[in-house]
Order: sequence, then C-alpha cells, then structure tokens
Amino acid sequence: MTRKLKRFFWDKRAITPVLSNLLLTVVAVAAMSIATTATYVITTNLRENMSERVVVEDLWFNPSTGDISVYLRNVGKVAVQVSATYVNHTYQSFTSPFSLEIDEHGWLNISYSWSSGSLHYVDIVTIRGTHIGGYHNAP
Repeated sequence: MTRKLKRFFWDKRAITPVLSNLLLTVVAVAAMSIATTATYVITTNLRENMSERVVVEDLWFNPSTGDISVYLRNVGKVAVQVSATYVNHTYQSFTSPFSLEIDEHGWLNISYSWSSGSLHYVDIVTIRGTHIGGYHNAP
C-alpha cells in the first residue's frame, strides 16, 4: 500500500497540464480585467466630452471698452470651464477663470480691439476641447 501511495505522489505526468490550464486561466482573467478597466476609463471620458454643451446666446461688441462680451449658457450635463478664446484664430485674453455649472449662464469678456463694420471669427475653447465658434459682424 505504501508503495502505491509513494508512486502516486511521485508521478508528475498530470501536474503539467493542470498547471498550464491554471496559468492560462490566470492570464485570461488578468487580460479581461485590464480590458474592462480600459473600457470603463475610455467611455467615462467620452461620456463627459459628449455631455458638454455650451450655447452662445448673445454677443456684443462693446464700443465703450473695445471688448467683446459673449453671453454663454451651459445646456449640457457637466460643468464647463473655458480654457482659451480666439478672435480671428489669434489667442486673446479673457475674464479668467470662467466656468459654468449645469444650467448656469453668464458673460465672458474677451479683450480685443475690434474695428467697426468688420467680420470676426470668435472661437471659445473649453478645458475638454469643445469649440464654440462663429462669425460675427461688428456694428
């Protein structure tokens, strides 16, 4: 009896397939957990970017200050923070920091000396990279 028991413990023929199957299972579970985590991170970022919606409700060329005042409304599902403003594709300073919570609205003042009767392209960029732009004619 002890001889059969010794032979059973010393017989290594079944250990290699068991270990290879166990190792394959561990690698598959690790790969799927990494893929699941990456998918969650990517879709969360996309959901935030897709939920960001800002509308220019009004734009004034202020003759007393020479600035451009833009009335923005956040109609999206996430808070919005303006990172840059461009007039005619040139960076311009603005009232910083400027952010809008959900369903909030307010004036953004852009420092730019505009000329009357000319067409200007105003582009507002958020921290997530959303561009709100359009052509506006100065009175």
